[in-house]
Amino acid sequence: MEQRRLKDMSRSKIFNIILLQMIVIIYTINSIIAKFATKAEPLSLEFFLFYAGEVCVLGVYAICWQQMIKRFDLSVAYANRSMAILWTALWSVLIFKESLSIKQMAGIILVVIGTVVVNLQPGSDTGEGGR
Repeated sequence: MEQRRLKDMSRSKIFNIILLQMIVIIYTINSIIAKFATKAEPLSLEFFLFYAGEVCVLGVYAICWQQMIKRFDLSVAYANRSMAILWTALWSVLIFKESLSIKQMAGIILVVIGTVVVNLQPGSDTGEGGR
């Protein structure tokens, strides 16, 4: 019985971390829109549409983020938010065909390792019921 409860808690924690990363990805979409906005003629319709898109994405992110910080200790939630570095680098390579230096890749790897370490600490996920 206890083993099943621990397994269910583990699944819940993994689900919450995946959900948190999806919200971080939403946050990084703002960077993509901003990059496209820089190519638009200032004060043009395209310019305003890109910035309206940024406001919408940030609004969705803010609402989702508020829900996630109910499920995690604040320090763990913010540690996961640092994964935005990874997602932004991925978008820069895939969408904008930019390249990453060895130093940038090493930094990203350190951030990922740090985030994994923080996520592995027991009790970092408060679960659905909160505290």
